[in-house]
Amino acid sequence: MTLQLTTSVKYLKGVGPKRAEALARLGVRTVGDLLYHTPHRYLDATTITPLARAQVGSEVSCVGRVVRTGILPTRRGLRVFRAVLQDESGLLECGWPGQPFLERAIKVGQLLLVTGPVRYYHGRQLVPREFIVLADKDEAGPDRGLVLPVYPATEGLSHKQIRLLVHQHLDALLALVDDPHPPALRQRLGVPALAAALAAVHRPETVAAAEAGRRRLAFDEFFDQQLVQARARFLAKRARAGIRFELKRELTTRLKEHLPFELTADQRRAIREITEDMTAPQRMHRLLMGDVGTGKTVVALFAMLLAAENGFQAAVMAPTELLAEQHEDTLSRLLAPLAIRPELLVGRLSPLEKAQARERIAGGGARLVVGTHALIQEAVRFHHLGLAVIDEQHRFGVEQRAALAEKGDAPDVLLLTATPIPRSLALTLYGDLDVTPLRERPPGRGTVKTALRTETARRKIYEFVRGECAAGRQAYVIYPVIEESERADLKAATTMAATLEKIFPELRLGLVHGRMKPEERDAVMRAFRDNRVQILVATTVIEVGIDVPNATVMLIEHAERFGLAQLHQLRGRVGRGAAASHCILLSDVPEAAPRLQAFTETTDGFAIAELDLKERGMGELAGARQSGGVPLRWADFARDLDLLEAARRAAKEIIDADPSLTRPQHAAYRTRILQRYERGFELFRVG
Repeated sequence: MTLQLTTSVKYLKGVGPKRAEALARLGVRTVGDLLYHTPHRYLDATTITPLARAQVGSEVSCVGRVVRTGILPTRRGLRVFRAVLQDESGLLECGWPGQPFLERAIKVGQLLLVTGPVRYYHGRQLVPREFIVLADKDEAGPDRGLVLPVYPATEGLSHKQIRLLVHQHLDALLALVDDPHPPALRQRLGVPALAAALAAVHRPETVAAAEAGRRRLAFDEFFDQQLVQARARFLAKRARAGIRFELKRELTTRLKEHLPFELTADQRRAIREITEDMTAPQRMHRLLMGDVGTGKTVVALFAMLLAAENGFQAAVMAPTELLAEQHEDTLSRLLAPLAIRPELLVGRLSPLEKAQARERIAGGGARLVVGTHALIQEAVRFHHLGLAVIDEQHRFGVEQRAALAEKGDAPDVLLLTATPIPRSLALTLYGDLDVTPLRERPPGRGTVKTALRTETARRKIYEFVRGECAAGRQAYVIYPVIEESERADLKAATTMAATLEKIFPELRLGLVHGRMKPEERDAVMRAFRDNRVQILVATTVIEVGIDVPNATVMLIEHAERFGLAQLHQLRGRVGRGAAASHCILLSDVPEAAPRLQAFTETTDGFAIAELDLKERGMGELAGARQSGGVPLRWADFARDLDLLEAARRAAKEIIDADPSLTRPQHAAYRTRILQRYERGFELFRVG
């Protein structure tokens, strides 16, 4: 039988039906799967200490034959498994407290690698953190450097058995590997050939060699993903020709002249990038990613006016009525000198008001439209929609975003998000979009001082809140849960709202949380916006969608229960006016203090997003399955950003030259995409 990477693993010598079942539980069904079943860690025993030289108080790696085993009971009833090892230098006892079951695994005559601290206990004793059986009785040990791969294992199949199986067949499997990347590309990227990388991962001479092999596999993961996303972007932008707007400088120039503030350098750059997109023949598909208070709305308004001065309509869709009303209010203020009034379409309008708004939209009288999901209802018809702006885009499903774009004939699309994410995450989640970041905050915004406090400061904090409210300001108090629970000793929004009413009898309190009906929640938020409520008690439902320049205090209880990016979003609710504002984190968990202290020392949302990525990992932030449907096994976003950038550039070059990968030199790429990606066939099915 001719061996191929697609051959069932059960045909390999040493497997058989039972082992094939166990391997299938690990996702290993073909010999190719076995080749890519790489170690999840390594034991670096390149520096071996002779047994006689293992000093008390040191950490060592030693190799020796087991000459004696036994179980020693202690006075406290703990049973200690002991094994005496021997090498050319002498003997050393190893002890495993509380692990008598190891008597079944470690036998006299085996060659053992042990790593751990050496202590004094009736003489020198090594307490292994790790051990590996290198060879059984009468078997020779490894004849090369001791960087030992440890493989993911399963019941009935130990990592030692998997290591023996892989190494038994490795040379034959490596001979089947075809590298899809030409030597020139590999050389430019500084990555090894695929077969060499796999050999280094399975049989490394050094830990550095194993790492070089991993980086090649990580690059391939990123590259396949970026090929799919480059193809998706090609289809989104070029498969349907977009509107080619002309830069007439009528409304846009008048807006710039009448703005009550200077645009930041970041805003000017963003407007320039969006203008270049809109005046190009391809359809715009851009994400404007800006920290809280960086002025995304003004940037979007320039894009909307560019559409309007070309005779098209522009629409902004927001996730809540309150946010839509705030957009309408902001746009009305900025557009007053231009005598343009945006049209508002939200659910709370009366049937007559809705009908009149829909009539003006359909007839073209409404040039700029602001609304919620109401905009995508079947009854809404646009006269000539040229630009769709979607705010807090992550709050809408793909179908909802597409539904707004379908209201026109291939309108340009601008997505807005106030949730800064690391560049690595942006390239992965939004690889099919062009991304513009806004980091610079306009001058004149109030500063936000952030402080970490413990329970002992509660009385002082309440006095501070009272003082701010007495001066005419307002405050938020945030809790992680809605109601108290027996399972968690946490203060809850509902019970604390009643407590705070007693503490602040002279002030009006409001309560909002996720279980309230949207209209009830909006009513409380409007009362807070209008200063009819001075203290708003809430859960994280107020992360987005409320702009109260008069609020100057953000008190967050049990701050350790929130992610850093979430804390940053909450902090962004204050500092929106000219007055100095304060964000106070209350936490009595010492383990969380370093993380929370790091948060208090920066207000840069992108820097906080990077901290969040390091702390919580990619899976937490983006979900385990990445865009394209394949989880990342080898890539590490915290250290492989250079590979991601390189993969993006290389994929773009290839898709620009050969969008459907039909050229012979790209056949291997196309085959691999179709095999690995759920969306691959859909994206590459046509030339």
